[in-house]
Amino acid sequence: MMFTGSTATGRRVAEQAGHNLIGASMELGGKNAMIVLGDANIGRAIEGAERALFSNAGQLCISIERLYVHESVADEYTRALVDRMRGMKLGAGLDFGADMGSLVSRAQLETVESHVEDAFAKGAQVLAGGHARPDIGPYFFEPTLLGGVGEGMTLFRNETFGPVVAVSRFDAEDEVVHRANDSEYGLNFSVWTRDTRHGRELATRLRAGTVNVNEGYAPAWASVDAPMGGMKASGLGRRHGQAGIVKYTDAQTVAIQRLLPIAPPPHVGQRLWGRSMTAALRVLRRVPGIR
Repeated sequence: MMFTGSTATGRRVAEQAGHNLIGASMELGGKNAMIVLGDANIGRAIEGAERALFSNAGQLCISIERLYVHESVADEYTRALVDRMRGMKLGAGLDFGADMGSLVSRAQLETVESHVEDAFAKGAQVLAGGHARPDIGPYFFEPTLLGGVGEGMTLFRNETFGPVVAVSRFDAEDEVVHRANDSEYGLNFSVWTRDTRHGRELATRLRAGTVNVNEGYAPAWASVDAPMGGMKASGLGRRHGQAGIVKYTDAQTVAIQRLLPIAPPPHVGQRLWGRSMTAALRVLRRVPGIR
């Protein structure tokens, strides 16, 4: 069985599947990280961030909720991202006129509001957004960028599943790898750099089922040949690719004994005792089925 949903629900499904000895593959929650290195193309990284952070109003398991920007470009990048976010158009239409739509339910809106309010009350700065927009629709919430998010805030480690992202700076790559991996989740990460070879090397150090270089999620998510799934609390198994097919099969072994039996019959064993190897082979050849 294949299940896609929250980690909490996934644990319950896994418990039931295990109780009934049913194999399960699950793509669950994420606290996904996007890393912008100092040599990144800032324009592309801003455009990519809008998709990675706010597609489906952040309600994708693979949506980015943690944004790490290298110290050398942090000011420039953050200013440009805030400007782009403030220019995003929210709308409920079915055409392509809006940049972002609605949250799915009242309950999800309340989750998003509570995460933002908790972070603000504990010292986080709202760099963009931060408010519900009932003037547009009952479940709309602005694309929101928070700074100064830290331990003790609900959204620091918990998945928000909405258009809310925490941005912070880093100086050394070892530091940002540690911070990105310091999570119970490991679904989809993103690395931005002009040096794609280095980006690939850095990606292998990140504990996530998929890591996209110079994109938020599209290359790994869209390829039917690329296994898709999470590490740690972000899931079990994979979908797509060879790994996504093999999980639905049971391996069977068929063995045919064509040479010596596992052991000779007892009476033969007694006759072999104390004989030379040559004599033993002569006796064995007289055993039915041995040639």
